[in-house]
Amino acid sequence: MLVVTTENVAGHRITEVKGQVFGVVVRSRGLAGNILAGLRSIIGGEITEYTQLLEQARRHALDRMVKNASLMGANAVVMMRFDSSEMGQTMSEIVAYGTAVKIEQLPG
Repeated sequence: MLVVTTENVAGHRITEVKGQVFGVVVRSRGLAGNILAGLRSIIGGEITEYTQLLEQARRHALDRMVKNASLMGANAVVMMRFDSSEMGQTMSEIVAYGTAVKIEQLPG
């Protein structure tokens, strides 16, 4: 499935708009990871435990969005975006969202 952040896909035309599509993931770092990240925050610099957590969560949110778009009968998602927020002090929510569409390649 083609996923783009743009409104249109070069060389294609949108033939049908299926609607909004989402993929949501809520992740929490384990106690050991939180302690290690807390210690790293004292020193400063990148907290790789959280970076890895968020990268995995974004990938899962994107995968869920693509699955949901497929279930809607779409073959592409346009205007894809990510959003994130914290839930409490230990959980992160990542949302991938966009518009599920059917596209076809233009002749030529």
